[in-house]
Amino acid sequence: MEDFKENIKPFFWVEHQDSVSVCLNIGVYKSEIFRARDKEGFEGNGYDWCSLAKVFLKEQKPELMDTVSFDPEADMFCAYSTNPSNLKAFIIALKEACENESLIQDLFSRAELD
Repeated sequence: MEDFKENIKPFFWVEHQDSVSVCLNIGVYKSEIFRARDKEGFEGNGYDWCSLAKVFLKEQKPELMDTVSFDPEADMFCAYSTNPSNLKAFIIALKEACENESLIQDLFSRAELD
């Protein structure tokens, strides 16, 4: 579990009584992704991350769509699930996508402003 938590940084894992969540404090990771579309209104806030994550989920991990949900705030991105294994699969894959510059830019090109 410690390796997992280290591998997903700067995202962080939170366990709740009946669910788990993975969060990201805004402004600490990949802000350049959102700057590319700032004239369209993207700021890189939690809602923008959620828009990106929804495109990612739909196109890259559609099998997880029914088990991963989102609850963004202006200053935080948050995904949650009652299925820890599925949320782990989601965040590991999202983090890998974020590290692939061409893939994440391509996915973000289809994100819609929330």
